[in-house]
Amino acid sequence: MKKALIIEDSDDIREGTAEILDLAGYQTFTAKNGRIGVDLALKHIPDVILCDIMMPELDGYGVLYLLQKNPTTATIPFIFMTAKAERADMRKGMEMGADDYLTKPFDDVELFSAIESRLKKRSKPSGFRSAATDKETLFAELKAKGKNRSFANKQLIYVEDDEPAYLYFINKGQIKTYKRSKDGRELSSTLYKDGDFFGYESLCNGTNYADNSATMADSELLLIAKADFMDYLHNHQEIAGAFIGLLSGSVQEKEEQMLKLAYFSVRKRVAEALVQVAGKFGDGKSDTCTLKISRDDLAALVGTASETVSRMLADFKDEKLIEKTGNAIHIVSIQKLKNIKQ
Repeated sequence: MKKALIIEDSDDIREGTAEILDLAGYQTFTAKNGRIGVDLALKHIPDVILCDIMMPELDGYGVLYLLQKNPTTATIPFIFMTAKAERADMRKGMEMGADDYLTKPFDDVELFSAIESRLKKRSKPSGFRSAATDKETLFAELKAKGKNRSFANKQLIYVEDDEPAYLYFINKGQIKTYKRSKDGRELSSTLYKDGDFFGYESLCNGTNYADNSATMADSELLLIAKADFMDYLHNHQEIAGAFIGLLSGSVQEKEEQMLKLAYFSVRKRVAEALVQVAGKFGDGKSDTCTLKISRDDLAALVGTASETVSRMLADFKDEKLIEKTGNAIHIVSIQKLKNIKQ
């Protein structure tokens, strides 16, 4: 029988969590403050510890520090339970060595998912422990754990400062991530297409979302639970390597975008934005491409007003670089747009 220690100063939360775990077949021990919790951990050596952060006598950080100093308890999976969802609190806990966190109130599914993921990880030796497996097989296994959801055009997926719960994979559709300025203007950072993962930066960093995400067309997404993603990330070198590559590419792309905003003329930036969208959503083989993108979305990529984008598009049309039919933009030559001077 697996043993769980619950350290929580709220009687209702402590007893409620213990009752849920008792019904699931766990042997539970409870403590109403950190000092009692440390004593029970040393006495019973539980398989998993769930601990509040803000407690009298000894807070959750102190509990984690003391248990990690003792070789007997240092490797016990440690999950913070906290009503404080501030980024700094969660980051501090993860940096100190916590394995996961649950933001109160949490439901039964979130509780069991976090515990089972940590116990599964502990059952394997340390380091990248699983046998080498084909990367595509691992990705297929990971995606098989997700659930499909449909999103309409221009529908929000997540909002800046939300706590991340999923890794997203695009089965079909177009997605943008963006920041919103104080005056309400958007500045797009990244575009995603069929076959792309997104939302992994905050999961990997253990932070809340730093931007917003929304669809640019009707989309079919696969939502993979955070616990499942983190389990594969920690236990499979192939998955970790793939996402390190994605993170590096994302950083480089954002740096290039900032340089363009700083040094390119508006005319050059609009041309580059069209080339970027063509590269992302076109077939990559032809020098021509038809895009369905709104004037506002283009303006967010360029970092200027939509009226300015309209003037530039009119100039490109006069120069026979593009053709316009309704909301569609047909690029006559991608290469010519690339060659536009400052």
